[in-house]
Amino acid sequence: MSAGGSQALIAALVAEAGSAGFADIGIARPDAIAAAGRRLRGWVGAGHHGEMTWMADRIDWRADPAALWPEARSVVMLAHPYPPQGDPLAVLSRPDRAGISVYAQGKDYHDIVKKALKRVGRWLIERAAREGMPCEIKVFVDTAPVMEKPLAAAAGLGWQGKHSNLVSRRLGSWFFLGAIFTTLELTPDAPHADRCGGCRRCLDICPTAAFPAPYRLDARRCISYLTIELKGPIPRKMRPLIGNRIYGCDDCLAVCPWNKFAATAQAHAAYAPREAEPPLLAELAGLDDAGFRARFAGSPVKRIGRGRFLRNVAVAIGNSRLPALAEPAARLAADADPLVRAHGVWALSRLLPAPDFAAARRPDPDPMVAAEWAAQPG
Repeated sequence: MSAGGSQALIAALVAEAGSAGFADIGIARPDAIAAAGRRLRGWVGAGHHGEMTWMADRIDWRADPAALWPEARSVVMLAHPYPPQGDPLAVLSRPDRAGISVYAQGKDYHDIVKKALKRVGRWLIERAAREGMPCEIKVFVDTAPVMEKPLAAAAGLGWQGKHSNLVSRRLGSWFFLGAIFTTLELTPDAPHADRCGGCRRCLDICPTAAFPAPYRLDARRCISYLTIELKGPIPRKMRPLIGNRIYGCDDCLAVCPWNKFAATAQAHAAYAPREAEPPLLAELAGLDDAGFRARFAGSPVKRIGRGRFLRNVAVAIGNSRLPALAEPAARLAADADPLVRAHGVWALSRLLPAPDFAAARRPDPDPMVAAEWAAQPG
């Protein structure tokens, strides 16, 4: 991080951010991401955002931080680490278990990062006041129309890799981003150079070929999008590619070589996995609404609701090819929620012999479910 404005203030800000749990910090100007804004408009124009209409609704603010808050003169970007405990891809070889993205295995990062940002922001206001500099701030964590990754790259925290996520030489791939917009004039840091080189591990490992080209993501094919953002049925052609991932996907992050070179960062205790073992699919399939809410209270998983969650569980059960999971699949195929029911039928079609599935067929008033019963098994 560079020393700008008041060198003493900058140095103290770095120290305060560290004591608040942030592993890295940098400064960017609000007008530093014009090129990223143009890429965003092209990405949305191509429809690669899928059903994420919020990406388009406030695209002017998202593409230009100065439009979001014209009074802002500097953007302080901060990294909050969440390194995984063990191999995040090990669960993929256990078909009876559910794969949940590392970031969602503990408490919701929005609450943790925002609390830390507010602490640093209050400190900045008070310290600037002591130096006779009026200071206003706004803090953002992933829920506002802010392009955190381009801003973090402009602030020197790392670079956007070929998978479009931020990569840091110090932290690898495993960190959340938070932003403090401020009216203070602070000297920006230099952007970080791209260090991907000829590597394409993140592109090659993607189970759904969601990258039409390096640095370009088609969200409509991304497992994180399909299991979290997509509200309706998962396209049939995509279901077999999802495996047992029921909430997000870590493949492209986990294979990045920079993870092994990154310094070991201490994760906040709240990010620790709630469960010692990945949960059993059969157990998750039995959750009613109250059970789902209780199990995932305070977790990012809760945001998708029981219907989408059990939709994902049904797909994972179908992909398991384990006959022992036919009973949970049958329960899902009889669920009151048509979205769950439809995917439960699909799971059942993958687990039962064709004659048994044909014998199990029954009429359903919902066209989506009826279409699944009518489809060919498998």
